Amino acid sequence: MTAPLNVTLRQLRVFIEVSRLRSFSRAGDEIGLTQSAVSRCVRELEGEIGLKLIDRTTREVQLTDVGVNLVGTVSRLLADLDEALREVRDLGEQRRGRVIVAASPTIACRLMPRVIATCLRQFPLITLSLRDDVQSDVLRKVKSGEVDFGVVIGPFSSDELHGEPVMTDSFCLVARRDHPLGREAAVPWEALAGERLVMLDYASGSRPIIDAVMHEHGVEARVVQELGHSATVFGLVEAGVGVSVLPWLALPLPADSSLVALPLEPRAERTVELVRRRDRSLSPAAESVWSLIASLPSRAEDLG
Repeated sequence: MTAPLNVTLRQLRVFIEVSRLRSFSRAGDEIGLTQSAVSRCVRELEGEIGLKLIDRTTREVQLTDVGVNLVGTVSRLLADLDEALREVRDLGEQRRGRVIVAASPTIACRLMPRVIATCLRQFPLITLSLRDDVQSDVLRKVKSGEVDFGVVIGPFSSDELHGEPVMTDSFCLVARRDHPLGREAAVPWEALAGERLVMLDYASGSRPIIDAVMHEHGVEARVVQELGHSATVFGLVEAGVGVSVLPWLALPLPADSSLVALPLEPRAERTVELVRRRDRSLSPAAESVWSLIASLPSRAEDLG
């Protein structure tokens, strides 16, 4: 078996510069080496290959036929290597890569568009893909590694997952403008007693929190519809089926609708959390997006 050649990148790069500039001294100036160091690199390369690459005279430097052939091949290889190293550097500088984030629907519809738009401006070489799923599916995909991380409603506990609170979100009443409660500046939770409620179903991370708050305030809920998407809730409320309790992140309301959103008092909060696997480090690109979300305002109402 033929022994591998012990050729260094430095020798190849020096050879390319000498062939380009046709001068040992100018090549040395270009790459920061003395003329004697350049000559030594070329001699070592020729010795390793066993062939003469450059003919030297007192007046000029000429490539041999072997040298001419080697220049073309080595130049392409070095260009490919430089490009690969630039890509690795970009990854290390958090500027390139694909990131997949899963988010619960009421988070995905308002919070994540802002994140994606900001990511495009700050990290144009990061491709950020969004998966909007019910909370249980978000957590499943994070655990399985289908997505880099998730944005969910907390608090939650899991031995497999690490969570980091991002912001708090409170709840509002959504009603028609001509509904008796629609004329108030704010609505107490107790005022929901006896109302027909159009609610998100239990796939939503918000529903158990809303039920607990209504129970705390002694509200006997009359839930007439349970739905998976806030857009459907808006449609039924506008049609006069009932009123709804939704997180502020589920807004904005449909344009030109007859609906209003009013704060419910006292303020009850849910937590928005970032979640990732404990046993897996994020890629530099994913870490950039994670930090971008973590830097958002601490209250959903302040998103604007």
